[in-house]
Parts: sequence; C-alpha cells; structure tokens
Amino acid sequence: MNRTPAPAERRLRLLSCNILAGASVQRYSEYVTRSLNAVLPGRSKIDNLDRLAALLPQFDVIGLQEADAGSLRSGFLNQTRYLAETAGMPYWSHQPNRPVAKLSHTANGLISRIEPSAVIDYPLPGRLRGRGALLARFGAGHNALAVMVAHLSLSAPSRARQLGFIAEILQDHPHAVLMGDLNTDIESAEMRHLFAHTRLQPPEQPTPTFPSWKPKRALDHILASPSVSLEKVWTLPQAFSDHLALAAEIRLPASGAPRHGDHR
Repeated sequence: MNRTPAPAERRLRLLSCNILAGASVQRYSEYVTRSLNAVLPGRSKIDNLDRLAALLPQFDVIGLQEADAGSLRSGFLNQTRYLAETAGMPYWSHQPNRPVAKLSHTANGLISRIEPSAVIDYPLPGRLRGRGALLARFGAGHNALAVMVAHLSLSAPSRARQLGFIAEILQDHPHAVLMGDLNTDIESAEMRHLFAHTRLQPPEQPTPTFPSWKPKRALDHILASPSVSLEKVWTLPQAFSDHLALAAEIRLPASGAPRHGDHR
C-alpha cells in the first residue's frame, strides 16, 4: 500500500534588534560625548541602517525596537519602512509609541518575507506611557504562529505589569514567540511569572547582548512555546547599536507552519 509521506517540518529564522534609532554606541562615555548626535540626523545613521539591511534577507521575521517612526533625529525617516525596502523584504508594520515633540518618535517594528494574517498593536501598561507590543499572526486558526515584538520598561514593577499583560495575550496562542528588548535577565521574578503563566520556555542558556562592545547581560530574548522548537540562538557579530542583534532558528510542526511562498 502506497502512503503519502508526512510533510516536512519547516524552519524559520528570526532576528530581534534594538537599533537605537540608527545610532552606533561603542562605549559608555559616548552616551554623553555623542548625545547631540542622538537627536540629530546624519549620514552615519543611514550607513548603519544600510549595514543592517544588507543582513536582513537572511531572516524570515525581524522585530525592531527603538526604531524611529519619522522625526528630527532620523531626518523624518520611517526607519522600519526604510530597512524593509532597502532589504527587499515585502511586508512591514510599525508601532509608534513615544513622540517627543518633533525630536524623536520611538517605535517597534516588524519586517517579514511572509505575509501576516493579522498585526495587532497593544499599548502596554506601566507607570509611564509609551511602551508597546506588536503581535503578528502567520496562518489561521489554532495552527497560527503568533510572534510578539516588545520593548519593556526599565522599571521592574512596570515590567511585571507588562509581562503579565503579555502573558494574558499569549495564553490563547499555542504556537507563540516573544522577542525583543525585555530589559531584564531571564532569572528575574517578572520573567519567572511569564514562564509560569504561558507556554513560553526559558532558553537553555542566556545569550548576552548588552552592552554591544562587551556583552555581559542578556536583556534581549527570543522565547518560544514547546511546539515551536528553538533550534539555535546566536548574536550577530556586527554591532548596530548599544545592543547586539539576537538571532534564532525555529522549527515549526508542518501543520502550523507558514509557507515562504504564501505572499507570492
């Protein structure tokens, strides 16, 4: 009796990157000595974005934090759109969060070669407004892959509220990934609460990402539920900001895997 072989599992490559609005910082002193550059546009920021854009085609889904949505410091450039178009990636979304006059406008960003079936913008709770999470769904129904991009607060109490909010959303998604600059180590109380209330799993080993010139702390994370097998996690050797970009390869069950060609 002939049997049709089971469809192969699919792999996707993910990238999470805090881009600091295109600014490059090589040492702590530059937060002060180059503070004016942080609020002004410049060729160096475009060059930095171009270097990142050259690497994006290696990945399927990219999450950005601290992208600029179009203000003075970026030359009124939507940096998520610029990166997507420069890299030749067909889908992008952004979530502007913190406008400061016309000087800066921080945003989360999503870039993908696969068409999302939905993208949802969630403002996050916290003592100060201006943090958000961007949820993209790939596929439909119970088998959809949910990818959330987030940039969390520096305050532990605010992070706890934000991760509690994220846990409530991701509880409804059996195939889930959370990635971004979570501003906390994996062993913190708020992260333990997240793991206790979602299917997300802690990594086997934290990957230091901050500061980019001598990474000691794992503040950026790519976390997945058990059905989304995390095959490997690594940092890109190039530094595009004060955080190293964090990459991962995931394996999806065939029934829930989005196809690379779905957008064609």
